[in-house]
Formats: sequence, structure tokens, C-alpha cells
Amino acid sequence: MTQPLRLGIAGLGTVGMGVVKIIQQKAEILATRGGQEVVISAVSARSKDKDRGFDLSAYAWEDDPVRLATRDDVDIFIELIGGSEGPALAATQAAIAAGKDVITANKAMLAVHGQALAQAAEDKDRLIRFEAAVAGGIPVVKALTEGLAGNQITRIMGVMNGTCNYILTQMQATGRGYEALFEECAKLGFLEADPNLDVGGIDAGHKLALLAAIAFGTQVDFAAVELEGISAISIEDIRQAADMGYRIKLLGVAQMTARGLEQRMSPCLVPADSPLGQLEGGTNMTVLEGDEVGQIVLRGAGAGAGPTASAVLSDIIDIARGTRISTFGQPAETLSPAIKTASVTEAPYYLRMQLTDQPGALAKIATVLGEHDVSINRMRQYGHDAATAPVLIVTHDTLRATLDKALQNLPHTGVLEGTPIAIRIESV
Repeated sequence: MTQPLRLGIAGLGTVGMGVVKIIQQKAEILATRGGQEVVISAVSARSKDKDRGFDLSAYAWEDDPVRLATRDDVDIFIELIGGSEGPALAATQAAIAAGKDVITANKAMLAVHGQALAQAAEDKDRLIRFEAAVAGGIPVVKALTEGLAGNQITRIMGVMNGTCNYILTQMQATGRGYEALFEECAKLGFLEADPNLDVGGIDAGHKLALLAAIAFGTQVDFAAVELEGISAISIEDIRQAADMGYRIKLLGVAQMTARGLEQRMSPCLVPADSPLGQLEGGTNMTVLEGDEVGQIVLRGAGAGAGPTASAVLSDIIDIARGTRISTFGQPAETLSPAIKTASVTEAPYYLRMQLTDQPGALAKIATVLGEHDVSINRMRQYGHDAATAPVLIVTHDTLRATLDKALQNLPHTGVLEGTPIAIRIESV
């Protein structure tokens, strides 16, 4: 009889207990599909006495995840602790050194240490699988490493943080502002312990960096991702975007250009009738574009016990079946350092600004934009008070660097109140 595939699970939070639940309730299905019985040998978490709603008495307990990672009765170390450093990294490194395969949902750790961990695993002829680290239950890692392996990927895009998408779609649906919905998400437990990981785009940026490494055969480089969060988006932006036929999304985009790899996670306007524009609530979506296949759209739950645990189980079953794929889809030693480049693809931009209500104000703004080769496509002025007038401008295609130079010179006109808001309009 084939020996069972033995797991050591570190981290018994929402995802960890989701994995335990599936293994306890679907053992026969997993054995049939993987060709090998899947069992849990040992577990580790901060508190042994916490009531987690499932019987864990059949599993050995380790207070130290590093000890768990090196146990003789563990074939696969499943890291669900989280964090780029600390116990998660130490235990993962220990597991690889001990000759274990690793499955992780830890996008932060891989975004920072992915290249070194991948190289260490391959030197030991071991695997690191991380389907659960990106977009929850959406099998986007498998799609890139397997289903689209015959394609040259030209662009990847995605809404990869459900909390941000929830806030932005609720702003449009309810007319409530960012601050009110931020507080609601905090009360509902939707935000990370450090909220900036969500609303600052960091969590989604980690995911984008991992997908970019697979898509373009480069070493993962989170430090090269341009990050901009959603805190500056106002209800006026939401309404005015809708008036023009757009929705605002925190959108990750990565593409290889003649100057290098462009990676950005920032608010963008997308057509309201596009798949990305129609994405509601906490749902995630990834859009993959390849030279042979064209555009592929994957949509689904990006977080939660069931969807993320489902992704962990898919990696377990692949290992049980004997599927052996390098961490980022090709040997780590063949991944090239990414040449970092700022946004070098042209696009139209949405500009919102407040002008003093005086004759010639709009003309002065238009003059400065024109002097910096930023062409205006359309312009609207909305209702205003006695002192200022809100103005909306949509530019023709331009580089962000060119636009930034123009924006830096707008205060010299003497008609600008406050700081202009600039949001890219993305072609999807």
C-alpha cells in the first residue's frame, strides 16, 4: 500500500482550520483524486488551548513551527502563519533544509524572499507551491505555470484585494465616503492588523510581484512595484467616473516593455461595461493576456476559509500526483533580474482639481498642460460654491512622468486650490 502523504500545518487561523476541515471531511475524495491518502501528522499555532471548533487531538502538537517543519513524520510543511520575516520564514527555511516540500499562502514572504527560497528548494530537489498566496480560490498560479505555459505573456492585470474592491463598489452603491467605509471594514474584520497593507495597495502589490515573476521569467521584485492606495479617492471621483462610463478599481498591471518590467498597483478607471468594471464586492479578478491565447479572465473569491483552503488543497493534490514544477514556473537559476522601469506606457488620465472662480482660470490650466505636451480630450465644470469651481479634465494619451511635470507647475498659475487628483484610465 502507498504510504500516506503526511502534513505538518503551521498556523491554525481561518485558512489553517479550513484546510483541516477539508482533510477531515473529504479524506476519501482526496485519496482518490491524488492517488495517495492525505493525513495530518502534526500542527502548530500560538495557542494550544483555543477552541477552534474541530477536534485536533489526533495530531501531534508543536509550540515551535521550526520543530514542526523538521519532524520525521512530515512530508509537506504547510506554512499559514503569515508575515515576511519571523517564524514563517525561519520555519520555511528549516523545512527546505530538512528536505520537505513546502506549501504556503504567504505572499509577503515570497514577494521579499521568493528568489532565495526558490533557489534553496531547487538545490534540495524540493518544491514550493503557493496557489493560495494569490487571489484566494482563483487558480491563477496554475493557469500561468501550466495552462498558459506555451504563451508569451504580454500583460497581466487584476483586482487582487477584496477589501479595496468592497470599499470602492460600496462608495458607488451607497454614496458613502471612503472614511465611513474604512471604519465599517475595520468593524467587520475585513482589514489587516496594519490597514495600510490593504488600502495602501501593499497586499495586492505582493501578489502582483509574484505573478509578474511567473509571467515574465524574472526574479520576484516587490521593491520595484509602484504602489498607490485608495485613500485619496473621493465620492466625487466615483460619481464623475460613473458619469463618464467608468468605474474606479485598485488595479495591478504588469507588462514587459522595451525599457524593462513595468509593475504598478494603483487606482485606475476602467470601462464600466468591462469584466473588471462589473466586478462587485470582495471578489477578485485576474486578466491574463498571451500571444497565442489572447485574453483570459479568471474571477472568484479572493479570500476566506473555503476558497483559500481550496487552493492549499490543490497544491497538496498536485504533489500527491507527482506533479513537479519549479516555484516560478522555470528553474530559479534561469530567472533574470528584472530591469525596473517606471510607468512607460502612455494612457489617458482623469484629472480632478479645484480652481478659484475667476475669469480665465481654465485657460491658465489648459496653457500649462499644453506647454508640457499634455493634450486635453474633454473638460467639465461642475456646480461650485462662491469661491471655487470643481473641474474635471480627461487627457489624451500621455506618460505619467510628463503629466507629473505639468501638475508640478499648475500651482504657479495662481488659480489652483489644493492638490489635483490624477487617475490613469486603463485599456482593458
